[in-house]
Amino acid sequence: MSSITKSIFREYDIRGIYQKELNEKSVKLIGYHLGQKVGGDKVVAIGYDARSHSPQLRDYLASGLNAAGCKVLDMGMVATPVNYFSNYVEFDGITTDASIMITGSHNPSEYNGFKITMDKSPFFGDDIYSLGDEIVADSGRVIPDDTSKIDIDVKGPYIGYMIHSFDHLKGMNSKIVIDGGNGVVDTVITDIFDALEFNYQGLYMEPDGTFPNHHPDPSVEKNLVDVKEALEKDGDIAFAYDGDADRIAVLTHKHNIKGDQMALLYAMKMENPTIIGEVKCSQVMYDELERRGAKTIMYKTGHSNLKVKMRETGADLACEVSGHIFFKHRYLGYDDAIYATLRMLELIHDGINLDDEIDRLPQVFSTEEIKVETTESEKFLIIDRVKEMLQNPPSYLPKVISIIDIDGVRIEFEHGWGLVRASNTTPVLVTRFESTDEKLSKEYEESINRLIKEAKESVSAAQ
Repeated sequence: MSSITKSIFREYDIRGIYQKELNEKSVKLIGYHLGQKVGGDKVVAIGYDARSHSPQLRDYLASGLNAAGCKVLDMGMVATPVNYFSNYVEFDGITTDASIMITGSHNPSEYNGFKITMDKSPFFGDDIYSLGDEIVADSGRVIPDDTSKIDIDVKGPYIGYMIHSFDHLKGMNSKIVIDGGNGVVDTVITDIFDALEFNYQGLYMEPDGTFPNHHPDPSVEKNLVDVKEALEKDGDIAFAYDGDADRIAVLTHKHNIKGDQMALLYAMKMENPTIIGEVKCSQVMYDELERRGAKTIMYKTGHSNLKVKMRETGADLACEVSGHIFFKHRYLGYDDAIYATLRMLELIHDGINLDDEIDRLPQVFSTEEIKVETTESEKFLIIDRVKEMLQNPPSYLPKVISIIDIDGVRIEFEHGWGLVRASNTTPVLVTRFESTDEKLSKEYEESINRLIKEAKESVSAAQ
């Protein structure tokens, strides 16, 4: 059998290629050691996405969990937020101690992975890295097949919760377009929409892990071509989802509303909220929220990081630019694109014109995420070198006002900012730039790219 690949154990989850890295040996061991972490006689619920190999991985995981003495619940094919929801409901008197979502999210179809929740909190970071060390050290263990599990219905309670929570929207007359991207959003969303008597049309709603129509990543513009066309033809508002339905795109006839702009809209119906954004969020979001009486917190990128920070601070909402939206206000504190859809429709129902609100915001010139290729071994070293160089900023940089280093380096200038951070999931540096002046935005980009180039050369020379 194959050896265990340490690189599958990542900051936020476990992720790899089916059979090559996620195979019978590695996944049974992951199940066994996760079962040890949860503790014997504990209850672990498993759900999976639309990928063709997800049920096989479910069986391997179940074997490992059973070998560790856990009771395994099987919720079948579900959206990631439905999987999270399983941690808050009872099944014939049984409550879960942990849940595992088998999903490759928006990765290509040969990938898969595991998002893990224990005691209603994400299992991530050092916990995942140490789990990987333990599994590598125990790679000789042979775990027998034992796929014993109890089938449970999580979708029913989830659908019921949403219908009850948004019953006041029943029959709203907006023409809605939704693009499922052949992911798992339609394991629940059309049941909810039908019960609420919405006027909607769906594109690519059939779950299909080969993703025959387009890649299920709504943060990439080319994946939105069809839903934009349908919206233009006969719609008022459109939504698109990633493969496991924890990320959302919101589209109007004028705007592709990013996650930080969504936070500004959602906060309009909250009284003096605390809002957490990641380091990639626009300064407009932070400034506008503060101006309106909200408290803002800038924090690290990553769904696990933000969920933990929400719990720590009691925040009402958190967001990522990419469309992860986390509601604690009237909800449970995790990222749920289906719930975020209903809250956006609620704003429209309450008379808020999304385009007008976005148009009123101060104009800034922002880039999309720009990725700089590097290597796994060098990406964090380059960030460290950039930080060292910024202690005495080179003369070609515009005047530096402040440096925020909670996740990479966000360099604040007089009229904007630039960000450099190491991706926790791929061998790249992620950059983003913003300014109130288009020319300055390009200047920030060019000067920081020069800084990165010099840092890369310095790190390579030292190797």
